[in-house]
Amino acid sequence: MRGRDERLRAVKKAIAQHGVASQDALMALLTAEGYEVTQATLSRDLRALRVGKVSAPDGSYVYTLPVESDRSRDELIRDFQRGYLSMESSGNLVVLKTLPGHAQATAWALDNLEVPGILGTVAGDDTILIILKQGCDFVSLQRDLLVLMPGWEA
Repeated sequence: MRGRDERLRAVKKAIAQHGVASQDALMALLTAEGYEVTQATLSRDLRALRVGKVSAPDGSYVYTLPVESDRSRDELIRDFQRGYLSMESSGNLVVLKTLPGHAQATAWALDNLEVPGILGTVAGDDTILIILKQGCDFVSLQRDLLVLMPGWEA
């Protein structure tokens, strides 16, 4: 039986080589390669690989792999600080305001800085919704950010 790592490599290869538009199409490609995979497992694999969807030239949407980056921690911190304007919270939700057009880069920086209390982010144009992990609060998020960025003004 093939292991998870081998299956993930097969998923990446299929996405990179084919214009895969759906989980059904991806599952068919994997089955043709000899992998037995359920929809639930495939969903977890796509999430683990941080697969997204982009518009193809014909207007359809296809899976895409994240761009591999060797950006340093300092560059990620600069990306965060460059866009950041303010944050407010309500329970485990935090709304972070950015300069117009900076939300995607700022959220990407937060995701890649792997701030301990952040479960996930959703970015628009100038606003990011940050979902905090269970047991994390706004004050601990600010503290975590200050540890990453001494001198940062919340």
